[in-house]
Amino acid sequence: MRWLVGLALLLAGFAPRMAVAADAPFDLQAALAAAQPGATIQIPAGVYPGPLHIDKPVTLEGVDWPIIQGDGQGDVITVTAAHVTLRGLVIRGSGTSLDREDAAVTGLAPYLTVENCRIEDALFGVYLKQASHGIIRGNVIQAKDLPMARRGDGIRVWYSDHSLVEGNTVVGSRDVVIWFAPDSVIRHNRVYASRYGLHFMFSDNQVVEGNFLAENSVGAFLMYGRGLTLRDNVLYNNRGPSGYGVGMKDMDDVHLSGNRLVANRIGLYVDNSPREPNTTVTVVENLFAYNEVGLMLLPLTRNNIYTRNIFLDNGEQVAVNGGGQLSGNAWWQDGVGNYWSDYAGFDADGDRIGDIPYQSQSLYEDLMAQMPELRLFRLSPAADALDLAARAFPLFQPRPKLVDEHPLMAPPALPPSSYLPTPRPGMALAAAGGLLGLALVLLAAGLSAPWQRKVYL
Repeated sequence: MRWLVGLALLLAGFAPRMAVAADAPFDLQAALAAAQPGATIQIPAGVYPGPLHIDKPVTLEGVDWPIIQGDGQGDVITVTAAHVTLRGLVIRGSGTSLDREDAAVTGLAPYLTVENCRIEDALFGVYLKQASHGIIRGNVIQAKDLPMARRGDGIRVWYSDHSLVEGNTVVGSRDVVIWFAPDSVIRHNRVYASRYGLHFMFSDNQVVEGNFLAENSVGAFLMYGRGLTLRDNVLYNNRGPSGYGVGMKDMDDVHLSGNRLVANRIGLYVDNSPREPNTTVTVVENLFAYNEVGLMLLPLTRNNIYTRNIFLDNGEQVAVNGGGQLSGNAWWQDGVGNYWSDYAGFDADGDRIGDIPYQSQSLYEDLMAQMPELRLFRLSPAADALDLAARAFPLFQPRPKLVDEHPLMAPPALPPSSYLPTPRPGMALAAAGGLLGLALVLLAAGLSAPWQRKVYL
């Protein structure tokens, strides 16, 4: 009869499951020791002491959020076998040693899946260490309450190619790190109140899409890689000492599209990217709005292409770090440039392209590039007076930082964002009126606007 039961289970597609009667205590360590490879262990609600060491391919599946409680030393769960899944667990109480990289979950083998877990009071959240084809999905990760310099990374993927990091919420960690992890996908994550929302190094062929990175020191920093696609991300209010929405250093063949870079200190910062000849950085259909500086490049930056972007009311639309001109870059493609909110030209022929070029040219901005401390007075009457004098006496007018020969007269439509609703036709005016009315009511009541409140989860 046993072979008949086994055959029936096989044909039904069931993996072996281990559960416990409702009236019996559950011993997680014993269940794990007794489990056969491929088994699913269903863990009922309760608190179970760690640390756990998983050295066989099993699935740990929580029922009503069981807690795996670390002892405050080392890792809470260490995985050394391939094809392990952790699902529906609360994992908390790692050690505090940065030298040992204490983590809630450390994966040391390929094909580890950590999904729909809550990770609390952890120095490092999920750490894939030479563990390719890992999946970190749908988790909420909250760091230990430590000074920023003593925190670990909410997610770290290290020497782990073909990883998927998707749908996670990370709050108050140091970074989400992707290092030496080519061919990975980072999608639909939310990272708040951290140092670097996303931090890439030496990781080629990445897709980074649909992430919401807000109120970090830096939204995303991309370093020493090739073939990265950054699309449909929102980078909002990242205002640390550098305060980049996106920073790039020594990156080749990068494509940015559909991103919203809003209210950062610097929307996009480009340093020596691309690095190699015959490679490019392409920036198409992105929104740069209400940043102190929309776009900052080093003066030797070459082979950048900017087209169909919206530069909307940034304090300084484009800056050159150290001064100079941005030669060797394209500010239009196929006769289409960018939208600049400070463009003062006209469109006599009605083709929606300005008839005179847009020039980024300001005496005060030129002085700020050489003496950054002058930025403090950027909105002062003295700054306006200097620019007015330079326009009146062209002898003092600096050379343009850039020239867009085909500026757009109106903002182009951007690709839809995962985090922004798509308005119905004809609703824009009504929405604007509603927001204005709401703002007036809030001001009259002495309340802060709802978008100024920090709501992370």
